[in-house]
Amino acid sequence: MAFDSTGKQKLIEHMRAIVGAEAVLGAETNLDAYAIDRRRYYHGKPIAVVKPGSTAEVAAVVRKCAETGTAIVPQGGNTGLVGGATPDESGNELILNLSRMNRIRALDIANNTLTAEAGCILAVLQQAARDNDRLFPLSLAAEGSCEIGGNLSTNAGGTGVLHYGNTRELALGLEVVLPSGEIWDGLRGLRKNNTGYDLKHLFIGAEGTLGVITAAVLKLFPMPTGRATAIVAIDSARTAVELLARVQAYCGERVTGFEFFSQFCVDLVTRHYPACQSPFTVRFPHYVLVELSDSRPDAEVQALLEETLGRAIEQDLVRDVAMAMSAGQSRQFWALRENISEAQAAEGRNIKHDVSVPISGIAEFIHAADAAVERVFPGVRLVTFGHIGDGNLHYNISPPTDMPGDAFLDRAAEVNAVVHDIVARFNGSISAEHGLGKLKREEITRYKSALELDMMRRVKAALDPAGIMNPGKVL
Repeated sequence: MAFDSTGKQKLIEHMRAIVGAEAVLGAETNLDAYAIDRRRYYHGKPIAVVKPGSTAEVAAVVRKCAETGTAIVPQGGNTGLVGGATPDESGNELILNLSRMNRIRALDIANNTLTAEAGCILAVLQQAARDNDRLFPLSLAAEGSCEIGGNLSTNAGGTGVLHYGNTRELALGLEVVLPSGEIWDGLRGLRKNNTGYDLKHLFIGAEGTLGVITAAVLKLFPMPTGRATAIVAIDSARTAVELLARVQAYCGERVTGFEFFSQFCVDLVTRHYPACQSPFTVRFPHYVLVELSDSRPDAEVQALLEETLGRAIEQDLVRDVAMAMSAGQSRQFWALRENISEAQAAEGRNIKHDVSVPISGIAEFIHAADAAVERVFPGVRLVTFGHIGDGNLHYNISPPTDMPGDAFLDRAAEVNAVVHDIVARFNGSISAEHGLGKLKREEITRYKSALELDMMRRVKAALDPAGIMNPGKVL
């Protein structure tokens, strides 16, 4: 619904009556931190930013928006990469920011669960688990500022998916405010509940288009007592896939990290983050970061990884190995991998692709995509890295050194078509863990069948018939 200035002011006054004047940020406030996405691709113009402090307040806000036909954009830490939490420029959408809802409601150590509100920062949940000798394994580069509601809404992945699964696999129950303003209380810490449709999975990964996740029951795990980390120098992505199979065969479920990156990725990180340095004195084409975790002592896990990689060296599968000899060195190794995205951003404008293909097709995909992109855009710089253990690659592309970044971005549709068509050829997905948001909303129609899209639209129409929940995203 379009509002005139009087209508907007009246709505803002209603919101202030619900959540308190200090929790409503209007046009008199600089709203850039909420209205511009992390990559600064999308610049929205919200009516206001409303920051409820409880589920009851969220429900009251949503009921008023349903009554007035006001579009709602749910938002957490605003760390997304596809514009999913950014309003449009119409000035008629309301940002519903859940950051004030940051309480841990319950810890059930015997049941290995933690119940948290949507605004809890991921790193805070990780620490709360550690304080109770437990592990919450979701881990990603933005964990110091992203919030669990956003992680759930995008079904975030991260570095632990190989062993623990995506966020979807870490959630046992949800509390959700529906577009009608009704509250669905599904906060059950059950690992078995075979009583019909598992409704929580409608909202996980829906990017706020079906309702507002306000709290969740999350799985915890025993805290590993032993870890071993190594960076392994290899020749190719094909070698990485073969090494993954060998490491899993020797080490089983102890493999909790298997990250792939190129020498060019290392060059970017060491240039823009001088504190991060390669553990090797010579350059190699590619690397994998391998981590084992177990309930056994560090020394035993370290010995297992050393033996496993030693066999790989004997079989000429590996060029060199750097073992982390302390927890501090392990963090340094991870920093080399986790700073790749930010280092590429510091290098200049770039086009990101968050894709997945079957692990068996990773090497062929990279070979085909590299050749196709280079043919169409000679001189581009390929920044390929990711969670090779679950088939998720960040196939990012920086422009040629003599091409302005903005000019390169103007051709993003061409770049995307080249890469995504090859992803489809390998039966992959054009969004592995970031979601669709605004960025891929139109693009996905090229790759999903008409029936798939129709089923998604029917679900949307059933739960949000007025279309007020995060319009213009996903569908």
